[in-house]
Amino acid sequence: MDFNLSPADVEWRDRVKAFMDLEVRPRRNEYDRQQEQGERWKVLPVVEELKGKARSAGLWNLFMPPTHGAPQVDDSFEFDGPGLSNLQYALCAEEMGRILWASEAFNCSAPDTGNMEVLHRYGTREQKEEWLKPLMGGEIRSAFLMTEPDVASSDATNIRCRIEMRGNPGSGSGAGYVVSGRKWWSSGAGDPRCKLAIVMGKSDEQAATHQQQSMILVPMDADGVKVVRHLPVFGYDDAPHGHMEVELDEVRVPASNILLGEGRGFEIAQGRLGPGRIHHCMRMIGVAEEALEATARRLLSRTAFGKTLAEQSVWEERIADARIDIEMTRLLCLKAADMMDRVGNKAAQGEIAMIKVAAPRTALKVLDDAIQAHGGAGVSSDFPLASAWASVRTLRLADGPDEVHRRAIARLEFNKHR
Repeated sequence: MDFNLSPADVEWRDRVKAFMDLEVRPRRNEYDRQQEQGERWKVLPVVEELKGKARSAGLWNLFMPPTHGAPQVDDSFEFDGPGLSNLQYALCAEEMGRILWASEAFNCSAPDTGNMEVLHRYGTREQKEEWLKPLMGGEIRSAFLMTEPDVASSDATNIRCRIEMRGNPGSGSGAGYVVSGRKWWSSGAGDPRCKLAIVMGKSDEQAATHQQQSMILVPMDADGVKVVRHLPVFGYDDAPHGHMEVELDEVRVPASNILLGEGRGFEIAQGRLGPGRIHHCMRMIGVAEEALEATARRLLSRTAFGKTLAEQSVWEERIADARIDIEMTRLLCLKAADMMDRVGNKAAQGEIAMIKVAAPRTALKVLDDAIQAHGGAGVSSDFPLASAWASVRTLRLADGPDEVHRRAIARLEFNKHR
């Protein structure tokens, strides 16, 4: 077993780290100022400038590995990216994760990454030209509409959004699909550049349980699409992209907007959510490292009861535990990424589920200790710790709650002994 990184692994990690240190980190205050000014949902000039620099530096669309499944519909469309492995991207994503908004500068932020993967693998040539090309160029943003307010969405067979064919597709008489339903936690739908939503809904309630659902492309400016409200996360906007509740009221789209075909929604969801889950986890390690660094600096700089906080035994224990937990979590994440590269996402499903539970848990624990070390300042907006905690906490729910992943892990374990 070789734990050494290859020269290419190190090169890509260090290139991203250097860009973060030289270009992104010095602009944090500028980002905050622009965020506080003007409209609530807006395009930030500092991010657009950084996107141009990252693209010029070749640090663009890093998330799409060459082994992420052959396109099933059209393979003549060239994806604009360097084709890193999952393992290489894990190292890069950790560096991006140190600043929560940084991934957008590399065109590597959710939900666009998952949507680009869907379009790349399952889209037709026409769908790719219309939507994937501008997404790859960072010209537009997108949303993913799956979760619903009225059902337990941890079980996606519960979804009620309807995707119905109206008219005869073979008649040439303007047949198409009508989409109706209500979605929420629709990440990205608040961005003024959000032009596309990938929607999951039921197209045939009489089919087998996991063949009732389909996915369809819905332009955000289509008649009947309404952003009902913004959903704050622990009081934070999560601007400029937002999490929105979206109403789909008899939204008509062409029959050509269906992805892969009716009844293929679950198949697409599994292809999309596996990589998306681990991308979040990769960034969480960066969040934890940043929080641990902030904690150590704070403890070394503050004195109480005659000695620095760093010399208090309780903090020595917490710092040691944080380092142990981060190292274990990183190893599990790299193992999952390596398995995805070598044997595929399906074979790595257990490792993906485990890291999806472990990474947010580790980051939250380290962040909680960081907040404690900073005292009242830790829960204020003077430091990014509170907002980071709020963002990371959502990941125990996003892309499947902990309980679903633990259930999957337990079943895999029981199957070994049946």
